[in-house]
Amino acid sequence: MAINKVRIDKWLWSVRIFKSRSIAANACRSNRVKINDEIVKPASDVTEGDIVKVRKEGFNLTFKVKKLIERRVSAALAQPCYENLTPPEELNKYRDWFIGKASPERREKGAGRPTKRERREIDQFKDDFLDEDELI
Repeated sequence: MAINKVRIDKWLWSVRIFKSRSIAANACRSNRVKINDEIVKPASDVTEGDIVKVRKEGFNLTFKVKKLIERRVSAALAQPCYENLTPPEELNKYRDWFIGKASPERREKGAGRPTKRERREIDQFKDDFLDEDELI
């Protein structure tokens, strides 16, 4: 029996965009999920070919529904169920956030928390950096 439509919260959970179905439902209730540019409720149906936009942890992700599934599957099986249409600038934003940037805040693994002196240097660096940006 072919599936014609699936609840959006169930689909987002089953293709592993969210860790749990309740988190997916809360995202829908918080107006962070759109289907074809319309804000949806958790019980809204998604069909093949729909464009799903998700705002997750400050990132705007875009997916095209290629296959409908109701049960959570492994990541390898979930991948063919959608096409990632997220713009490259959003993907780079995620990569920068995940990997981190070279700055005084970045510490070597195992170095522990910054000392009081190091914390003051970090704060001073941030203040100087913000002052330079305001001048431009």
